[in-house]
Amino acid sequence: MESDTLFVIGLGLGVLSIPAIVSAISNGQRPRIATITLMIAGGMVVYAMSNKPGGYTLDQIPSIVARVVNSFT
Repeated sequence: MESDTLFVIGLGLGVLSIPAIVSAISNGQRPRIATITLMIAGGMVVYAMSNKPGGYTLDQIPSIVARVVNSFT
C-alpha cells in the first residue's frame, strides 16, 4: 500500500476514534477499543511518514488527502 494512502487512512481513523474515546469516558466506561484504534492510527501515520523521503509537512496534508480521495473515485 502506498505511504500516502496509509497516511490518509491513519488520519481518518485517528479523527474518528477521538469522539469514541470522549463518548466512552462520558458514559463512565473504559475506551479500550477506541484507544487501540487511536494507537493503530498513530502507527500508520508514523510508518507512512518514515517511508516517505522527506516526510510530510502541514501544508501538504490537504493536497495529499484530496489526491488519495480522488484516486478512489
